[in-house]
Amino acid sequence: MEAPASDAALADVAAGEPVRSLDPSIRTIWMIKMAGASTILFLPALFYDLTHLFSPNAWLPFGVLSGGVLVAATLYCLAWPRLRYQSWGFALRPEEIYMEHGVLKHVRTVVPLRRIQHVDVSQDLIEREFALGRLVVHTAGSRSSDVVIPGLPLPDAEEIRDKIKRFILEDPLIEEPV
Repeated sequence: MEAPASDAALADVAAGEPVRSLDPSIRTIWMIKMAGASTILFLPALFYDLTHLFSPNAWLPFGVLSGGVLVAATLYCLAWPRLRYQSWGFALRPEEIYMEHGVLKHVRTVVPLRRIQHVDVSQDLIEREFALGRLVVHTAGSRSSDVVIPGLPLPDAEEIRDKIKRFILEDPLIEEPV
């Protein structure tokens, strides 16, 4: 007796897979992106310090504002990606995608594979340099209808995308009578 196509799709998805972490290179990518954002905060502080260098009515001594922003940004860029990386995990299960993430607010998300409309693998310029990608899952619904798993090696992201695609294409929408 041959198994239906939906059973083959379910067998293809790793059953009982433990929660996986992201690729460690994602920490470096997050550091680079945070450093770019921190520069946007540092430049106005530096501009203030330079324009008020010899001003008698400056409200802070020279270097306090820009130095404070620089120290805070450096600590943020070094510590936050590590904490964020440690809090991330995901698993592709027979009928769902399970994700958990968040440093200050821990979020656990379960996306039923039957609710998925389409799946993308995307990369930005920095991720492309590290051969990493993001799996973007578009689900039915309006609130939080896009689910993103960052920091996947590109071949892994494409493999997961293809497994989900096979499940979607092979899973019947209407159950057959028994």
